[in-house]
Amino acid sequence: MGQSAEKYSDQSIEMATFYVGEALCGMDILKVREVNKMLEMTNVPQAPDYVKGILNLRGQIVTVIDLGKKMGLSVTNLSHDTRNIIVNSKNEYIGLLVDSIGDVERTDWDKVEPPPANIGGVQGKYFEGVFKTKNSLIGILDVEEVLKEEVGKG
Repeated sequence: MGQSAEKYSDQSIEMATFYVGEALCGMDILKVREVNKMLEMTNVPQAPDYVKGILNLRGQIVTVIDLGKKMGLSVTNLSHDTRNIIVNSKNEYIGLLVDSIGDVERTDWDKVEPPPANIGGVQGKYFEGVFKTKNSLIGILDVEEVLKEEVGKG
């Protein structure tokens, strides 16, 4: 498991879950600043294709990325279920565009398993681990790994 999984080893975690295409993903709820519906975005010329644009959120500039596109899945289809998960990464606000929001799941880190090499077509490097619920498998997203290539751009 990654470093963060080791630091949580004897703790429970609450995960905000969401769908990226058919894949059910989760992230530590403490990393989520807010979740909102699609807001009006401004296109960014010459940005990578997964950057949907930027938006002004109460005076804070937020770069919005299509999480599905960034992770090598399909482009997020904009619908009434589409949401922006706003996270703070290295003192910059990033909006993660997802297909829909799921429930909050609580688990203990000792029940989290190492991620397989590939989860539903997504590279395992983007995940800290996987957690099995009664009905599904949740890939725990490593937000910093997903956003790593963003650092220094712009």
